[in-house]
Amino acid sequence: MSETTTNGKSVSSNSQGYVFLYIFIAILILAGIIFLFKSSLFDKRTVDARILKDELYLNEDLVFTDNTKNAKKWLWEFGNGAKLATQNGNYRYAKSGSYIVRLTVDGQLREQFPVTVRDTVIALPDTVVSISGPTSGVVNEEVRLEAEGKANTFQWSFGETNRVDVKGRTALYTFHTPGKFLVKLNTDNSRRAIYHTIFITDPNADLETAIVEPGEGERKVIDDIRARLQAIANGADFNSNYYYLIRRYLCNNEKVTVAVEQDSVKKSTDFYSYCMGLTFGGEIVVDEAQLTISPNSTCASLLNIKQHSANTVKK
Repeated sequence: MSETTTNGKSVSSNSQGYVFLYIFIAILILAGIIFLFKSSLFDKRTVDARILKDELYLNEDLVFTDNTKNAKKWLWEFGNGAKLATQNGNYRYAKSGSYIVRLTVDGQLREQFPVTVRDTVIALPDTVVSISGPTSGVVNEEVRLEAEGKANTFQWSFGETNRVDVKGRTALYTFHTPGKFLVKLNTDNSRRAIYHTIFITDPNADLETAIVEPGEGERKVIDDIRARLQAIANGADFNSNYYYLIRRYLCNNEKVTVAVEQDSVKKSTDFYSYCMGLTFGGEIVVDEAQLTISPNSTCASLLNIKQHSANTVKK
């Protein structure tokens, strides 16, 4: 059977051209479907990262952590050129300002956090009111602070209750827990709040023996440390448990090294950063806590911690 021709070209030749065109379009559509499918699979894996505070002062550490599932590589960028390639840690800014902290996980997943860094908290020199009084005290003993300057109303917050504790020019207050507290005073004649730092200790606790002999007493020390750390992880009062541990066992050294083993992963940090991480690191169960004492000293140089996630079965 002969083929019909148009201008010298056969009809069957045109039909073949359309077939190739349809095949090409089908390939493009299939490639798009495959790309979208892969993208949807990747989107199911999201960044699970946090920073402890998005507003801090120059004398504070920015504490950060990432719990992204199956993550193996991290890059934290702090908005000022500084970078850290760790899963968790802390960073201190040298200048106040607004920054964008960006985390890149495994070179692909990204998350960012806006951070505001303010000048270090001090008594402001441009105020007409100032605070006079002691910078240290002990629990269950009254401390007295005075407001100096012209004002009609005075409201004192001593940092232990998160509310206004005393009204008036003279403030008498009794602390019930040890720790470092930032007392705040607001008046009707000050443009901004006035601050005063006071450190409260517990002398009765200082009289107790910090390090005991091996045996049953050593087990009590291990259980005591583990219980205090578990209390922090469970959301109990941070100051009372934290300062109890550094005073009783660490000779007030917040930078004692902590070697942590969690779910077969080992890492090292300092005691302050470790405790801060407990407050927002998810549900953590502290299994063991063992001190290493410095030679010819009663002060700990290392704290070994074994712990696991609450949703992980302990082996």
